Amino acid sequence: MPSVYIETYGCQMNLADTELLFGHLGRHGYQRTADPAAADVILLNTCAIREHAEERVVGRLGDLVRFKTRRPAVQLGVAGCMAQHLREQLLARLPFVDFIVGPDAYRRLPEMLGNGGDPFTDIRLDRDETYADIVPQRDGGVRAWVTIMRGCDKFCTFCIVPYVRGRERSLPAAAILDQVRQLAADGYREVVYLGQTVNAYRDGTVGFAELLRRTAAIDGIERVRFTSPHPSDMTDDVVDAMANAPKLCPQVHLPVQSGSDRILERMERGYTVEQYLDLVQRLRRAIPDLALSTDIIVGFPGEEESDFEATVALMRRVGYDNAFMFKYSARSGTKAFKWPETVPDAEKARRLQAIIALQEEQAAAINRTLVGVTTEVLVEGPARRRAGWLVGKTPQFKTLVFPANGEQPGDLVRVRIAETTAHTLVGHREPEA
Repeated sequence: MPSVYIETYGCQMNLADTELLFGHLGRHGYQRTADPAAADVILLNTCAIREHAEERVVGRLGDLVRFKTRRPAVQLGVAGCMAQHLREQLLARLPFVDFIVGPDAYRRLPEMLGNGGDPFTDIRLDRDETYADIVPQRDGGVRAWVTIMRGCDKFCTFCIVPYVRGRERSLPAAAILDQVRQLAADGYREVVYLGQTVNAYRDGTVGFAELLRRTAAIDGIERVRFTSPHPSDMTDDVVDAMANAPKLCPQVHLPVQSGSDRILERMERGYTVEQYLDLVQRLRRAIPDLALSTDIIVGFPGEEESDFEATVALMRRVGYDNAFMFKYSARSGTKAFKWPETVPDAEKARRLQAIIALQEEQAAAINRTLVGVTTEVLVEGPARRRAGWLVGKTPQFKTLVFPANGEQPGDLVRVRIAETTAHTLVGHREPEA
């Protein structure tokens, strides 16, 4: 059997696509390998979102080409968002690459790999492709990531995703729920629904809130999450589902990007600060133990000090449990790419460090309030830094470590929190009543 080796770069959507690729290639006779030296096909599944992503991938391909040099029949290729976005640059810089495939071309990959070794490129976007019939090949564990929709219709001015992943299309609810039932049968205890704007899900008859309710009713699945929703698509029906279906976890990643209305308008985010804060209030009123995380960009073209201070003020007002914070970096093909940079890189760095420090301070303060609280933990496995300890996640998706006492991955245990940091909770197993 031919073997395939895949490295993944980027977000959880890319990781889910890698599982999809392994499943599809496996169905066509390819055997998975963790050793690139043993692979007949070496594939990098890439992201076009983060700064310096291209250089990382180019550098890694330059390293992996040694396996092709030793065995010329090896096929070396690039898949995913970067393949879609930068195909011409990649081909010019990496003439030894055998194939480039975009996110909608995975179905055709086995046929193209069997074409006798001729180089090929397939970056066609397909408005109908959902891969709903392909079963991903997962690594095991207690948590499964399930893609329920592909593409994006938002066209934020800084984002390349709609151009590399195409327009929104949702998988049929029946196919998603069948997949979740199988995951429960396979021993998974938690599912996380994925989509670029996951709460825009609609398959014609079933909306996102109804999909969440139906998922929560599946026996064997104990926790349901989703990421990343768009604030404009967070309906009262979804809030109600989260408040009233116990298996829906009290945790939402709610990207804000900026605390300035002027910058939000330039980003074409589709909401104001007031509307965002109103949504936060509705969520917290309905789900009192909610944990909130977010995405924030500093240094967007046109961002002045007052705009940055507005972001700081919003962070203080909301009090996020976690935040993913970035300096703005232009992406060719986006609307904002044509705009002049107005914030020097040194100033971007200062602003980024300022909000990182604020977030660390706020996260630590929030976690300190949990000392003495008993919470449920889904055990994932051994803790990395403490021998004889286990690690798991709380319903709020906070990392918690505690001494092992016979617990197994997948167990749900009650743990009393004894100490905290900005990122980790430490506790001890609550004695059985």
